[in-house]
Amino acid sequence: MSKSELVFMPLGGVGEIGMNMALYGVGPEGDKRWLIVDFGVAFAHEAHPGADLIFADMRFLEQERDRIDGLVITHGHEDHFGALFSLWERLDVPVYATGFLADLVEAKGEHEHDAPDIPVICVEQGARVQIGAFNVEFIPVSHSIPEANALAIRTEHGLVLHSGDWKLDDRPGVGKSTDIARFIELGKEGVLALICDSTNALSEGSSISEQDVEEELTHLIGQAKHRVAVTTFASNVSRVQAIARAARANDRQCVVVGRALWRFIEVAQEQGYLEDVPEFLSEQDYGYLPRDKVVAILTGSQGEKRAALARIAGGEHPSVQFSKGDQVIMSSKAIPGNEREINEVINNLARQDVTIITERDARVHVSGHPKRDDLRKMYEWTQPSIAVPVHGEEMHLKAHAGLARAMGVKEVLHVRNGWMARLAGGMVKSWDEYLGGRLYKDGSLVGTFEEMGIQERRKLSFVGHIAVALTVSTKGEILGRPQMALAGIPDRNKKNRLFIEIVEAGIYGAIKGMPAKKRKDIEVLREAVRRSVRSEVHQHWAKKPTVAVMINLV
Repeated sequence: MSKSELVFMPLGGVGEIGMNMALYGVGPEGDKRWLIVDFGVAFAHEAHPGADLIFADMRFLEQERDRIDGLVITHGHEDHFGALFSLWERLDVPVYATGFLADLVEAKGEHEHDAPDIPVICVEQGARVQIGAFNVEFIPVSHSIPEANALAIRTEHGLVLHSGDWKLDDRPGVGKSTDIARFIELGKEGVLALICDSTNALSEGSSISEQDVEEELTHLIGQAKHRVAVTTFASNVSRVQAIARAARANDRQCVVVGRALWRFIEVAQEQGYLEDVPEFLSEQDYGYLPRDKVVAILTGSQGEKRAALARIAGGEHPSVQFSKGDQVIMSSKAIPGNEREINEVINNLARQDVTIITERDARVHVSGHPKRDDLRKMYEWTQPSIAVPVHGEEMHLKAHAGLARAMGVKEVLHVRNGWMARLAGGMVKSWDEYLGGRLYKDGSLVGTFEEMGIQERRKLSFVGHIAVALTVSTKGEILGRPQMALAGIPDRNKKNRLFIEIVEAGIYGAIKGMPAKKRKDIEVLREAVRRSVRSEVHQHWAKKPTVAVMINLV
């Protein structure tokens, strides 16, 4: 029997932003006990037509289901816990998190269709819990949401520090500051490996404080002559508090617009946060307030079409409108891939003569992730033997790896989703162990790219679809005229000929070229018509549409 080893295996969140999911395994090859850290989601975009959400592939976890000791969630951002409602039932393993996340799961579940009842075992920040072969300590860190945690994971092979999302901020607004003293103590205890956030590894310096953002918002709102609206991530409770306090400092009422915002506010208040803020008013109160006495907090900082800001900018919101001279503050940073949607919203606002302020114009946003000086401090405190950069795209991971080497880390491991990294119990190395795939949520269904038909939809969006129906006798004779339906096909070619006539020519071209005996073979006839129609259309359009041929045998 092979000897026990400690391995790390990310399934999501490496080489990309979001969809964080990682495994730690202890034991001999083929008989390991597993701990899952985070269960995140990514949001689909134009490359995935029809899909709503993207998850890490679950096949490996399902194979190892009986060996999974538990699932730990580091904090309440969708890219760390959002897959629970769609995928947790496939595993049905214990879930460990702090009280804020537990309440958030319950609140979100009330709005999810057929959401499973997910029991969450609550762990206090700073506490330790034994989860099978793993002893897990929840270490408070600053982030853009309350009760974010790094994890000190102790096994028979030593201590691994999983940073989660973190930053340094001694004035975080809501929640605890990063527990620097505890990280220093862990460094003295001996850290085998640091699995660490790379999101801002390209940015020199240190982050500003959330308090600095509050002061800037207070200043900007004080200068505004008319309405002010501030959009941010719904989960950024510290920012919501900063906006509310800035409104109060300028004798303005605070209106909340967006269901997701209300959900986070209610959970935060239930957990004892957001106490020193003015009363939040609903969007129905917006129109009754004087223009110089209102600050609206909005969802939609990433240009989401169904969120409040996009609907207001497009003139489609039932309760909230902007007027010339109003001011919109974008208190967030664009997630890579969302730039076009955000620009569309900004352009719509500009058409209404609304003043737009972004992080390029003023200190209205601070990242929830460590810059290079912060990373250097983490390595100084913890002195790990092994560094594994995670949570970032390729350029972030490479920059982080170079920094770790410069800080004197002996082993810096390169991993990607689906790779295995041995941290102890043998040679320290990483290798491509398992194809890290994707699952897609489409309506109420979850499946692979192929199972959900997304590849076919992408093709349809480029070349359109033609459906042909024929009636054929048992003697191979074509009865009546073919029926055709064209979708996503141009109306006419360059010579003004209708494409429906071109399709019909392709059908008869195939039929005329086949003897009656061959036409009796339905599959041969179907394929001949399909190929002929595609070829005929291609001659006139230079594109080959998808073609479906249905044959009714009489």
